Amino acid sequence: MNAATITVVGNVVDEVVNRPTTSGLSRVSFRVASTQRRKDRDTGKWVDGHKLFVTVTFWREVAENVAASLRKGDPVVVCGRIFSRQYVKDEANHIAYEIEPESIGHDLTRGTAQFTKRRHSFSGSIELDADGMPIRAEDLGYELVDEAGAEGDEPEYAPELVSTG
Repeated sequence: MNAATITVVGNVVDEVVNRPTTSGLSRVSFRVASTQRRKDRDTGKWVDGHKLFVTVTFWREVAENVAASLRKGDPVVVCGRIFSRQYVKDEANHIAYEIEPESIGHDLTRGTAQFTKRRHSFSGSIELDADGMPIRAEDLGYELVDEAGAEGDEPEYAPELVSTG
């Protein structure tokens, strides 16, 4: 599949609010503005150049992380697949750009941030150590066995944990 990927450095221009769907699925959508800055040769002052506004939409647990972490005005770096949507408003054709994000973070060239790991970052059950890192099944005295029960093969599905002790 061909896809145009992009990295946008800019600022969050909308309130970042988790707006769950009717089925309860978390959804966060907001715009990021990226404005070119250049130095005017005649005046020696910095001036705004071209502007790009893109809509970014996050789903599920990532949406919850984004809503808890970002605020309007925050400097961010967004990476993902970009696409455009054409629409008509007041009898005029318009184009809106959207990013299907793969990642987002604060732009640390313009400030500092503090990262907090989520203890429940995905659906499923896994034990974590004191640092919040996953504990390997082998460290707990288990070995991975595929559905047929053959040892040493890579499991094709979620493996069953079998006690070795």
